[in-house]
Amino acid sequence: MYYSTNYPSPLGTITLSCDKDNLVGLWLEGQKYHGNSIPEEMIENNDMPVFDAAKKWLDRYFAGEKPAIADLPLAPIGGEFRRAVWDILCKIPYGEYITYGDIAKAVAVQMGKTSMSSQAVGGAVGHNPISIIIPCHRVVGGNGSLTGYAGGISKKIKLLEHEGVDMSKLFVPTKGTAL
Repeated sequence: MYYSTNYPSPLGTITLSCDKDNLVGLWLEGQKYHGNSIPEEMIENNDMPVFDAAKKWLDRYFAGEKPAIADLPLAPIGGEFRRAVWDILCKIPYGEYITYGDIAKAVAVQMGKTSMSSQAVGGAVGHNPISIIIPCHRVVGGNGSLTGYAGGISKKIKLLEHEGVDMSKLFVPTKGTAL
């Protein structure tokens, strides 16, 4: 069984999902792919210890602290490739960012391949089922473009600014991505 609850955040309502013991989902209101990794209907239940832990983590995060990802039991649902990408996302420090190409190179090495498609990485990043905690917002285009955030570019910008990222080399593309 999978359970859900809501968390009011500065970015709007966040939906959390768990399998009882582990957090399996965190989606911003209106986020692309909202809940699509959960294989069955979620039952609302506000009394799950993992939800209490996740809400405290989010409280700390939005208060400007830098809680560790390892403080929460996470179990994102996805295949081997996606999980490899999400593991790399978990290693991006607060206040920093990485490019899709950098992740593609790292995944290629991990999987024993000579190269990996940045587009494939982009798909895995975009389908990250535990946004914010698994920091997919810290991934940018190779030229510094703020593309590819399923929660919306304006929310990506707010998260990066909240974490103290130097935004001077980053930009929103003029076409192909709506704020």
